[in-house]
Amino acid sequence: MSGKQKGILFVSGAYIIWGLLPVYWRQIETVSPYEIIAHRIFWSFIFMVLYILFTGRWQYLKTNLTFIFSDRKKALSLVAASIIISINWLTYILAVNQGHILEAGLGYYINPFVSILLAFFILKERFSKGEWLAIFIVSLGVIYMSLGVGHIPWLALTLAVTFGVYGLIKKTINIDATYALAVETAVLAPIALLYILYLNASGVNTLDLGLNRDTMFTMGTGVVTAIPLLLFALGAVKIPLSLTGLLQYIGPTLMLFIGIFLYGESFTATHQIAYGFIWAGLILYTLLRFKASRPRGPKGKVKLTDD
Repeated sequence: MSGKQKGILFVSGAYIIWGLLPVYWRQIETVSPYEIIAHRIFWSFIFMVLYILFTGRWQYLKTNLTFIFSDRKKALSLVAASIIISINWLTYILAVNQGHILEAGLGYYINPFVSILLAFFILKERFSKGEWLAIFIVSLGVIYMSLGVGHIPWLALTLAVTFGVYGLIKKTINIDATYALAVETAVLAPIALLYILYLNASGVNTLDLGLNRDTMFTMGTGVVTAIPLLLFALGAVKIPLSLTGLLQYIGPTLMLFIGIFLYGESFTATHQIAYGFIWAGLILYTLLRFKASRPRGPKGKVKLTDD
């Protein structure tokens, strides 16, 4: 199997797992979302520490930490990234366990366009007229859905914005994704552990720490958080960015199907029209990015390779 094939396999696997995660979260829907997020942070940290130790990457983590904390701005950015991704995780769990899987999926459909706007306003990047047209078409879909269902899809927008801002911060920090999760969860792990202990000491916890089904699923949140991220980190370096961008729609598409066919969420005519706009914008944007990423010869012709 070639490196590119492995890359496609790893990245696709990551997005498939992310797309199927609503099923996992629904297994512990009786547990408080705030308790879940505390466990998710803590057990993700434990899993990543064990992974780094067993793979002999501790020295690389130490190098990354020295690089980050030698710069006050990068250190503060890391803390901000930790908080923002926790808000994203909490919003996602709330959306899924309150029966809004479709809206959660919508958030990840529109996330690339939030990232474009952030790059335009913050990083001063410039985009083509076609890309702006794609943004406009997606915006029409969001506006139409808001008018049709009678409220702004705040859960979707929160997911899209928090993940977009998280990606922007990560771009400025420039740390390997594997170590990033370890460091980001390390920042909040002490707070998460204190919260878990407080809930148990005060008797207001919804999760019994005994070896039962809910406990095992909750401890497993660290695994289901880390595994797809590791797969993505391994695969993304082996394939073009344009292909990664195309594969990212596997996740929200699976969420859409799960919400409709597994949990019976309503997919009305309003949703169909709104998603029609959004998918049209996504297709246009993807085609433009794919075209822009193709290598060209001296006179603008596509350069042929043996790959």
